[in-house]
Amino acid sequence: MFQRFIKRPWVAFLAKTVAYFLIMLFLVYLYGYSGVTGGHFIYNEF
Repeated sequence: MFQRFIKRPWVAFLAKTVAYFLIMLFLVYLYGYSGVTGGHFIYNEF
């Protein structure tokens, strides 16, 4: 039953959309650490 559910086009589209959104969110989060005035990085105090 699970195999039939995965093979539906709308399920594949929804899964890819969520995956790409999470990747983009993670990249935007990492971009916040770049630059001189970026976020506080954990190793700045050493």
